[in-house]
Amino acid sequence: MKRAALAASTLSLLSLATLTACGGDADSGSATGEPRPTTSRAKQVAPAERLTKLMITKADVPGLDVKPKSAEDDEYAFAQSPDDVTVDKPACAPLAYAMNQLALGEAQGDLTHSVPQNSQFTYITLTTYAPGKAQSAFAGLAKGVDSCGGGFTAKAKGTAPYDSVTTEKPVAEGGDESLAFRSTTTLKGITHTMHAQAVRSGDVIAVYFSVDGMAMVQERPGDAKLPATVVKAQNAKLG
Repeated sequence: MKRAALAASTLSLLSLATLTACGGDADSGSATGEPRPTTSRAKQVAPAERLTKLMITKADVPGLDVKPKSAEDDEYAFAQSPDDVTVDKPACAPLAYAMNQLALGEAQGDLTHSVPQNSQFTYITLTTYAPGKAQSAFAGLAKGVDSCGGGFTAKAKGTAPYDSVTTEKPVAEGGDESLAFRSTTTLKGITHTMHAQAVRSGDVIAVYFSVDGMAMVQERPGDAKLPATVVKAQNAKLG
C-alpha cells in the first residue's frame, strides 16, 4: 500500500529524503516573504460546489478512472499548501505549485483528481478565482516557464530539484489561453521527464500534470505524456 501511495505522490518521489525514508518501496508568500490571502471554509463552499460540477468523471473518459484525492495522497504529498513551499528562484514558484497540485495565485477554491494509467498518473487541478485574478495567476505561471528554463529547486517535506523547464505544444487547445511545458529531474543518475499543461477558461484554471511515478521507484527512465483524451474531455467541460 505504501509503495502504491508513494508512486502516486509526485514531489515526494522527487525528494530523495522521502524516498529514503520510505525504503525506496504566482509567486507565493514563501517565495517572496509576503503573506498569502486566506479564505474561510464557509466562503469556499460555493467555489467547491462549482469545481465539483466542472471536474470530469469516469463517464467523460470511458475506459479510464477518475479518482479524488485520498488520505494517503495527503499523507505523502510534498506540501499541503503553497505556504509550505520555498524555491531558490521566486519566479519559479508557480511551476512548483503546478507540478504539485497546489493552487496558483490568489485562489477562491481548488479541487484535484487523478487519472491512473498503468504506472503513470495524470493529475487535474481545477482552481477558481475572483474576477481578474485568474489572468494574473496564469501570467505568473507563464512567466515561470519563460524564466526557469535552467531549472530550479523546491523545498517542503524534502528537496525537489528540477534540471530544466521547456515550453512545448499543448496536447489540446482550449479556453481563453493555454500553455504547456515539460520538466526534467535526475534521480540516482536517471532522468525523468514530466509534462504539464494549463488552460484558463474565464475565472477557472485547469492544470494537467503527468508523471511516471513507478519509474522513479523502480529506478528506470520515465517520460509520462499527457493523455489527449483526458485533456480534451476536461477542456470541454470548462467551456
